[in-house]
Amino acid sequence: MNSPVDKIKERLSIEEIVSSYIKLDRAGTNLKAKCPFHNEKTPSFFVSPNRGSYYCFGCGASGDIFTFIEEFEGLDFKGALKFLANKAGVPLDYYNKEEESEKERLYRAIEESTVYFSNNLLQNVEVLEYLKSRGLTDRSIKDFRIGYALPDWRKLYDYLKFKNFTDNEMEHAGLVKKPDDTNKSMYDRFRGRIIFPISDSSGRIIAFTGRIFPASAEGGSASPASPSEAGRAGGKYLNSPDTIIFSKSAVLYGLDKAKESIRKNNFSILVEGQMDLVLSHQAGYKNTVATSGTALSDSTVSKENVISNLGLIRRLSPNIVLAFDADKAGFNASNRAGRIALSLGMDVKVAFMPEGMDPADLISQNGSLAGPDAWRLAIRNSKHIIEFLLEKVLKDSGGDTRKAGRGIKEKILPYVDALESSIEKMHFIKKISDASGIPESALKDDLKTIEQELKYETEETETAKENVEKKFRKDPIERRLLGIAFWQESMQNRTIDPELIFKKLDKVKKVYEDIKEDLIYEAEVFYSNSENLQKDVNEMLLNIEEEYLNEELVKKMIELKNLKDKKEEIEILKKINEINKRKEEIKNNR
Repeated sequence: MNSPVDKIKERLSIEEIVSSYIKLDRAGTNLKAKCPFHNEKTPSFFVSPNRGSYYCFGCGASGDIFTFIEEFEGLDFKGALKFLANKAGVPLDYYNKEEESEKERLYRAIEESTVYFSNNLLQNVEVLEYLKSRGLTDRSIKDFRIGYALPDWRKLYDYLKFKNFTDNEMEHAGLVKKPDDTNKSMYDRFRGRIIFPISDSSGRIIAFTGRIFPASAEGGSASPASPSEAGRAGGKYLNSPDTIIFSKSAVLYGLDKAKESIRKNNFSILVEGQMDLVLSHQAGYKNTVATSGTALSDSTVSKENVISNLGLIRRLSPNIVLAFDADKAGFNASNRAGRIALSLGMDVKVAFMPEGMDPADLISQNGSLAGPDAWRLAIRNSKHIIEFLLEKVLKDSGGDTRKAGRGIKEKILPYVDALESSIEKMHFIKKISDASGIPESALKDDLKTIEQELKYETEETETAKENVEKKFRKDPIERRLLGIAFWQESMQNRTIDPELIFKKLDKVKKVYEDIKEDLIYEAEVFYSNSENLQKDVNEMLLNIEEEYLNEELVKKMIELKNLKDKKEEIEILKKINEINKRKEEIKNNR
């Protein structure tokens, strides 16, 4: 009997999956595109329908439909399996509960809690009526699986205990907390709150945000869990902590429901709160995601190689509209989000919100300046973040040119510097000059100063990167040569003798055995119709020998520097001379 993985691969082709994310162009029997996993101008990402795999010659990304979904969607294998099984219509058997991993137990605890919270909401008419008064429909409440945490201290804890979850599992899932008094029992993290489940991009629920229910905020029947905990955890919003299945910087609220619309419309809308998001979806903008319960990351990939939330959005579309509250906090949030998005190479616009309103208010209220139509107008009239900031700086300066100049240098030019295109930079320099009256030459001078300051800040990092690149310069040559050797070894009619390469690279051959198939695919794409294979191999063999000689030369120079024995010094100098002589021969043979 075929496994679920085999069934999924039978029903879903690599071309179908990859082309639903990026545009593929025909390249002989293969397909090519710009790689979605690193920035590039020339396509180096190839898809082989015959092999059911992909490979990028630029960054080395490779695999099948499962690894593609894992990488693109930021999922683990189980998440990719669920995602593709749903797409292929392949049912997945429930896992053996006795063999569940810690992660699987936490996923199940979160899912059980979601069901529990949903049932609570249906039984609490007052909370339901409040949500409807805010403009939420029954369909939205069901689709987003919105729930309610009772104001009691241990209701969820008791429920999960009944479902055979341990204290450790509940705590590690971020569902309960330890009291200060160790003699007391665990207590629920979320109490008296409207619950918004947070999902990963496959739709698995991984965390929660709890918004305090207005009636509960005035008081409640809950008694303290310990003397030091004399009241409900404060704050309008309470979020799950980071766990082994939830990282705040790797997810955005609503992304699982928004991603298809983001791809289709080629832009995303970023709001702050869950209410903002749900009402935006109801108004027809299903490409909306929210930051609440998460944390924006300023990189595309973390140190742990986890794709960040804005990194995921960037892969779906480089265009984003920021729509935060019309207050100081909202302005600062737009600033930070805009700066991060620009640094990731995104085109960033800002939607203007009327004073004192957030997107949820704008959509749900009645009147000539409110409602779904007003929201659509705000999105349609959104301005590039630099134009948005320019208007604010000029308004705040009150006609004072010097004050405007300082504001432009401090608050706007760093955004201009973040733009990748020189043409775009000059476009905005002219726009700023026309609006402020400051000469373009003065703005360009200040921009150069900012560029230098930012350059000095990153100089050490760039130098370190350069050193790493030099150190591993020989690796791509080894990889390409061994790929050719593995490929030729598998063929009956060989163009070259693979043993010549294996003999030369005997010390590193084992390192590449695990990715043998990827290397064969790489060689096939490059050389299947090439008449210059032997010539290229000869050139690469010379290159790799030259790299090895350079490494040996560095070692000998270090030895020479630390030597005191005259005889040994003569031997090393002799060896250095031989290395330089061979390098000269290689140079002449080219």
